[in-house]
Amino acid sequence: MTTFTVAVVTAGLSQPSSSRLLADQLAAATRAAADRRGDRVEVITLELRELAHDITDNLLTGFPGMALQTALDAVSSADALIAVTPVFSGSYSGLFKSFFDVLDREALVGTPVLLAATGGSARHSLILDYALRPLLSYLKADIVPTGVFAATADFGSDGSDGAGRSLADRVDRAAAELLARLGLASNEIADLDTNLGPGPARTGRAARSDPFENLVPFEQLLAGR
Repeated sequence: MTTFTVAVVTAGLSQPSSSRLLADQLAAATRAAADRRGDRVEVITLELRELAHDITDNLLTGFPGMALQTALDAVSSADALIAVTPVFSGSYSGLFKSFFDVLDREALVGTPVLLAATGGSARHSLILDYALRPLLSYLKADIVPTGVFAATADFGSDGSDGAGRSLADRVDRAAAELLARLGLASNEIADLDTNLGPGPARTGRAARSDPFENLVPFEQLLAGR
């Protein structure tokens, strides 16, 4: 049995919040898929609303408080990350962005990340592609193909209304892709009846080469004309 740690960051402001509800569903699906493979996932859930003052203080002073430092360390050391934000003014929340602003820029390099968001209407679902993916790509995270957006109507829906796969189906697929990145469940995705194949299986974080490691100075290129 292999044990992996998954950090869950949720930026919902209300209590309870739909973002926390979605985060819990994603964490449960990830844990269940690992159990079916005979492996184990430990989940660490971080409610950013509880760290809001510490995050603001860190932005102003450059120094994290003890609680925030513990959260930052948990994300940095985790084998994978699930990140969930509510939609505010058409994008991720300020609290969500501020947390990643104070996170070390190298903390998520090669880390498998599952992105998710919640909003009142499905019209906000593109936030996954135009806001969340660019942010986590900038941090060089290994983002799984399937992101999960949950509108208010998605909670409790079975997908029979013609709106596509149910929320539970999308949650299961995204969880399977996250585990595939950890080398746990590369064949789980095929069981979800999709046309997309699994991502490359790997154990732990991906080893990424520096694309500029063997860079030839422009002066040398000119000299060789």
